[in-house]
Amino acid sequence: MSLKKIDKNKIPQHIAVIMDGNGRWAKKRGMKREKGHRAGRKSVKKIVESCIELGIKNLTLYAFSTENWNRPKLEIDFLMQLLFLSLKDELKSLNKNNIRFETIGNLGMLPKKISTYLQKVKNETRKNSKLTLTLALSYGSRSEIVDVVREISDKVKNNIISSKNIDETVINNHLYTRNLPDVDLLIRTSGEKRISNFLLWQIAYSELYFTKKLWPDFRKKDLYRAIISYQNRERRFGKTSEQIK
Repeated sequence: MSLKKIDKNKIPQHIAVIMDGNGRWAKKRGMKREKGHRAGRKSVKKIVESCIELGIKNLTLYAFSTENWNRPKLEIDFLMQLLFLSLKDELKSLNKNNIRFETIGNLGMLPKKISTYLQKVKNETRKNSKLTLTLALSYGSRSEIVDVVREISDKVKNNIISSKNIDETVINNHLYTRNLPDVDLLIRTSGEKRISNFLLWQIAYSELYFTKKLWPDFRKKDLYRAIISYQNRERRFGKTSEQIK
């Protein structure tokens, strides 16, 4: 799939990815699941590079869900250590490539060492502007929406917000993603065709792209293919084709 086929005037400004299939990739090769997670890290690096080349401004990766806490402790410990080491290795690269690092999710559930280092990386990259790379960690969209309802309810109770003034803008301003635009393109790897509690509000009008590629095998040409599919669709946002044209 060639980069030349991509229309640079129709680049999605926010891509979100459900990075699925690391464990299956390892199992197919007779390896431990940890090997699949390590291989998946290489895909992250390639896709970040591609987003910079294409001028995509926002990339959000589903790295660890609230449900993932139910996995075996050894695997969770490995994933946390891999995250920590990956951030240490890539901090210089983030600044060199003008990438701002952000997170969404319940970071209070993460080990203290991890949450502290995440904040360090966010602080040291906060002035970067070419790409905002957001990791969804200990993230669940239903939990996010519950948090939004609680926060807005408290403000209504304390007469900070009138219930009559609650609209989509107010809700957007209380989401974890309040500083990000809505998702244009959602990609899920591994052949599964479900959203898995990821950005349910933010993908209301996203284009969805599913591929059978397992995440460790996902490369630049696969991202190009997803973007070309996105560009060949008509995004109507509830209007008719005639209105759009």
